[in-house]
Amino acid sequence: MYVITGGAGFIGSNVAHTLDARDAGPLVIVDRLRDGDKWRNIAKRPLADIVHPDNVHAFLAENTRAIDGVVHMGAISATTERDADLIVETNFRLSRDLWTWCAEHDKSYVYASSAATYGDGNEGFNDGMSQGGLSKLRPLNPYGWSKLLFDRWVEAELRNDVPRPPQWAGLRFFNVYGPNEYHKGRMQSVVSQIQPIAARGETCRLFKSHNPDYEDGGQLRDFVSVDDCANVISWLLETPSVSGLFNLGTGNARSFLDLAKAVYTAMDREFSVEYTPTPEDIREKYQYFTEANMTKLRDAGYAQPFLSLEDGVGQYVQDFLSADDPYR
Repeated sequence: MYVITGGAGFIGSNVAHTLDARDAGPLVIVDRLRDGDKWRNIAKRPLADIVHPDNVHAFLAENTRAIDGVVHMGAISATTERDADLIVETNFRLSRDLWTWCAEHDKSYVYASSAATYGDGNEGFNDGMSQGGLSKLRPLNPYGWSKLLFDRWVEAELRNDVPRPPQWAGLRFFNVYGPNEYHKGRMQSVVSQIQPIAARGETCRLFKSHNPDYEDGGQLRDFVSVDDCANVISWLLETPSVSGLFNLGTGNARSFLDLAKAVYTAMDREFSVEYTPTPEDIREKYQYFTEANMTKLRDAGYAQPFLSLEDGVGQYVQDFLSADDPYR
C-alpha cells in the first residue's frame, strides 16, 4: 500500500495513475476534495481509501503494517500565497511529521521539494545536500522558503545521524505541465492557459521581459512533463537503494516563446503573439532562467529519457486539452 498525500492534486493524481498502471497498490489518497471538480482527477482510479488530511495520522497508526511508503505531494503550492503561518503548518510541519513516522516504521518516503528553493538562480541549480550549499539559497517567496526549510531540516537530521526512513527522496520539481492541473486556476501551466486561445485561432499573449538580458518571450524555464515526474517517482519506489535530494526537470531550458509555438503547432493553428506587462505582484520576484542539473539523478541510475518540449506539449494538447474528457 502506498499513501499519496495531495493525491487528488496535479502531480499526486498522476503519480496515482502511474502506480495504478504498474499494479503498485493498493493506493490511498490523502487530500481535500471540497466542492469543486478536483475529485475528477482521481475518478478513474481504483482506490483503497480517500483520507482527509486532518485524519492522516490516525490512518497511518491504524494501517502501519500494510503501508510500504508515503509519497508526500501535498502542499500549498501557490507562489503567490502570503499566509506564512499556514504555509509553515502545511508545507513544513506535516513534511517533518511524515518523515519521522516513516523513519520510526521503516517506510519509504518520497517528498516534493521545489525549484523555487533556488530563488533567482544566482547560486546555480545544483541539487547538493550540504549544509553550506543549502544555507546560500534565497527563495523569492514563502512557498519556496518553506520547501527549503524542510530540505535544511532533512540535512540536519542526516548530519546528526538521527534515525531516517530506509529510503528517502526529495524532488525539486521545475516547471511541470500535464493533465489534471485544471483546478489550479492562475497556477496552471502556461500550456493549459494558452491552449484555449490557440483553439480559437486568436493571438497568444505572453509576459514582456523586464530584464534587459532577456527578450520578450525569451524568459527561460526547464519545462518538464508530469508523465516524466510520475515515472521518476515510480522508479524510486522500485529502487529502494536510492536516496537523496534530486532535481526533476529535463536539464534543458526553453523559452516561453518556444512553449507557445509548440501549443499552436499541436493545435495546427497559425502562431502570432503579443506581449503584456508582467503583473506587478510577481514582477520583482520573477525567475528569468531555470535549468535543472540532472547529473545526480542520472548518476543514481535513472536512465529513461525525458520527453522533449514539443513531444510533451503535443501529447498533452492532443490527448487531453483537446479531448472531450481532459482528465487522466
